[in-house]
Amino acid sequence: MNIYIYIACMAGVTYLIRVLPLTLIRKEIKNKTIRSFLYYVPYVTLAVMTFPAILSATQTPISAGIALIIAILLAWFGRSLFQVAVISCVAVFLLELFLK
Repeated sequence: MNIYIYIACMAGVTYLIRVLPLTLIRKEIKNKTIRSFLYYVPYVTLAVMTFPAILSATQTPISAGIALIIAILLAWFGRSLFQVAVISCVAVFLLELFLK
């Protein structure tokens, strides 16, 4: 019976988090700080979810770290997402072969 209370509470909290901003903020946000904060929220959320997975997806954190650095450099120099992903995967594969 307690599990249904927990699920109802989680559903309520999730609903309120998504609905309250829509109901409370009706006019355009003009504050530059708040607009900047809201602009970067999706990127930060994605980074927070992705970064730990990157480091724990391989057999050794060293190969994951090196592949992460390679991916950052490739993205910095304008490579496509597909190229970054493929080259990073190949780098992990080769590093795992040589680090054993």
